[in-house]
Amino acid sequence: MRSNFGLFKTKAIKLRKSGKTYGEIQNIIGVKIPKSTLSLWCNKIYITNKIKKIIDRKIIENRKKGMEIAQIINKEKRKKYLKSIADRNKKLALSLRNKDTAKITLATLYLREGAKTRSGSLMFGNSDPYIISLFLYLLRFCYNIDEKKFRCTVQCRASQDTIKLEKFWRKITKIPSSQFYKTRIDPRTIGKPSKKLNYKGVCRIDYFSADIFLDLMQIPKTIYKMGS
Repeated sequence: MRSNFGLFKTKAIKLRKSGKTYGEIQNIIGVKIPKSTLSLWCNKIYITNKIKKIIDRKIIENRKKGMEIAQIINKEKRKKYLKSIADRNKKLALSLRNKDTAKITLATLYLREGAKTRSGSLMFGNSDPYIISLFLYLLRFCYNIDEKKFRCTVQCRASQDTIKLEKFWRKITKIPSSQFYKTRIDPRTIGKPSKKLNYKGVCRIDYFSADIFLDLMQIPKTIYKMGS
């Protein structure tokens, strides 16, 4: 290869003058000459402003393509990673078919996201539809629920379409529109469009049952006393 360096250098300089990037020069010559070597060969040659702009534009375009490819690769890696997590946790979903396990899970979830000061009813709110779905599934599975005792309130930003949000949460909760309170708009968000395009507001679930509320509040206390 060393015997051909003179030929390679001459060709590389010629290609550089015509507006080729170092990557293009490598491909045309067919030899992976280090870019540091190409730079050394070409750093003293005269290039017109027009050619320089062409090279700069190509470099920017190549960087953009490289970033797009990297994003696709990273997205696929994350997709596979999340799938591996989901696969190894599939068996956990089966454990929720046991009512005792489901009840403990429900109590833990409610202690985290539910109101603890309203002894006459449950009040649970979250912006994540999966969390709302899990809460309602567990509640309906663990107790003999009267569906008419449900009430639902959507809390959102001023820029959001309340009709679409209510429709979305009706589908998630399986609660009829007649049991939805009027959507509450946060006045602090007026004139401030939401930056999160997938944000669906907060869904608040109310269920009127002092018995279930007291039951859920007692579960962690009972478990703690039994374990201490």
